[in-house]
Amino acid sequence: MGSYEAAARLAANDPEYFWLQAARRVSWTKAPTRALDDSAAPLYRWFPDGELNTCFNAVDRHVLAGRGTRTAIIYDSPLADAKRRISYDELLDQVSRFAGVLATLGVGVGDRVVIYMPMIPEAVVAMLATARLGAVHSVVFGGFAPAELAARIDDASPTVIVTATCGIEPSRVIAYQPLVEEAIALSTHKPSATVVFERPQVPVAVGERTHDWHALMADAAPQACVPVQATDPLYILYTSGTTGKPKGVVRDNGGHAVAMAWSLGNVYDIGPDDVWWAASDVGWVVGHSYIVYSPLIVGATTVMFEGKPVGTPDAGAFWRMIDEYRINGLFCAPTAIRAIKKEDPDALLLADYDISSLRALFQAGERLDPDTYHWAVNHLQVPVIDNWWQTETGWAIASNMRGLEPMPVKPGSPTVPVPGFDVAVVDGEGNVVHAGVEGSIVIRLPMPPGTLPTLWGDDQRYIDSYLTTFPGYYTTGDGGMIDADGYVYVLGRTDDVINVAGHRLSTGSMEAVVASHPLVAECAVIGVQDQLKGQIPRAFVVLKSGALIEPEQLQREIVQSIRHEIGAVAALKEVVIVPGLPKTRSGKILRRTMRGIADGRPEAVPSTIEDIRVLEAIAPLLGGSGQG
Repeated sequence: MGSYEAAARLAANDPEYFWLQAARRVSWTKAPTRALDDSAAPLYRWFPDGELNTCFNAVDRHVLAGRGTRTAIIYDSPLADAKRRISYDELLDQVSRFAGVLATLGVGVGDRVVIYMPMIPEAVVAMLATARLGAVHSVVFGGFAPAELAARIDDASPTVIVTATCGIEPSRVIAYQPLVEEAIALSTHKPSATVVFERPQVPVAVGERTHDWHALMADAAPQACVPVQATDPLYILYTSGTTGKPKGVVRDNGGHAVAMAWSLGNVYDIGPDDVWWAASDVGWVVGHSYIVYSPLIVGATTVMFEGKPVGTPDAGAFWRMIDEYRINGLFCAPTAIRAIKKEDPDALLLADYDISSLRALFQAGERLDPDTYHWAVNHLQVPVIDNWWQTETGWAIASNMRGLEPMPVKPGSPTVPVPGFDVAVVDGEGNVVHAGVEGSIVIRLPMPPGTLPTLWGDDQRYIDSYLTTFPGYYTTGDGGMIDADGYVYVLGRTDDVINVAGHRLSTGSMEAVVASHPLVAECAVIGVQDQLKGQIPRAFVVLKSGALIEPEQLQREIVQSIRHEIGAVAALKEVVIVPGLPKTRSGKILRRTMRGIADGRPEAVPSTIEDIRVLEAIAPLLGGSGQG
């Protein structure tokens, strides 16, 4: 029996023993004696009698162990022309003092702190300082517009908002303070204070409830860690749903810390003496799990990169980073590799750098297409490892377990389920299908530690959204198959969430904005394949009778509305006027059929001759042939 098979079998047959052993990697103020509490199933809790502080595990314990001089964070920003190294000693000083700042502003155990920050180390400081107090942070990606931020403020009801004066993009500087102020004006809940970190590009504007980070830190007293129950929430991370209201994924303290401590070594083969770079943003789940918590809990060095790796300054930015910082593991979305391949198809820039420190490239966030996989393998000469997971799960559902037992790679598959995840493929009736048969990918309950226990303030929505379609299972929303060797293949979403360059976005939210245009009678937004970003949204609109507008003007107005209401991250740039939209007899728009034609995979057709003609008319606009 191999190491993987032994671990998977033990996690399935004796999860109490398996996860209590894994919990020994974490420092507890009160060690748990039980692993799983299933008394409120299907709502499960891990390590119910345990007590700890996540910030202590990520910072203090390394200093106490004599590793304080070890580099905790490497910050590299071509956009700001800045580089910094922060040791665990320095991180402890900054985090403990900013926890003191938050405490003086009224933040205590269970209170929420919304963080709207660019990719700078102070974002990590704010996250850890919140956790240090036993409070709950909710990081919002800096690309979201005020309306999206306001929705999250209203749902989380934060005591304090932490932001910076600006974010920096390759072509412009974006002032954050006006966006935050507009979001507060739009929200019903009003935070008691806003703390603003001043960057050199934009000065801070202080006010009655707006405070300068630097001024507060100058007088701040260090704050000690506050132990909390393992089942207490650590953070809320909002993800796109099939309705306009975002879903607040909750992550607990105990289960999350155990999963983060166990996964970095076993899944990614990264330990305390390694340098690890997850090329994402702290506003996304990869940033939470593998920029901040997992590498710091393990005691490794984590790299923070501010900017787009391609074009800042060139397609060799990844290779320069690996060379300069001797990075051992790189995690990014396939979009980044496709962008590099587009600019430097023969990887000529690699000759300028020494990337011999790199042991593996990890890909996630979207499907790793075979062309990108083979290009990376051929040029980097290291294993290229796909892994599949979601905001909700917080860590890999399926992967090639590089630290536990490396396995042969099959392009198109993230390999096998990670121990603790009992993955199955079911048909529409919930019956498990045979190997090689496509269906809905589900995970048998309970899921392992580190996955979401519920949605913020709404247990019933959690049950309705994820646990009802197939009773006894968590519904991933992805379709695919498992082959005869147990390898999982994820073939695409089954709901309206699309994946744009690794960012999950709701087409339903975009449709609400498009439909608000005064000349639009009805619309559909679908994800279509894109060579660079994997998927991009495309809007199809039916105009109201008698409406007159140039298509280019309509597109400009709708794109601007999307940018204002959702943010540039939505990446909607194409608006197509169509004579009608295909529907079922009950009036439901056949988005799945439209997506299939756009992808060259015609599926079910409408049930009426009239709608077949509608579909034939718009098929060329979808990118399909109209055949079938």
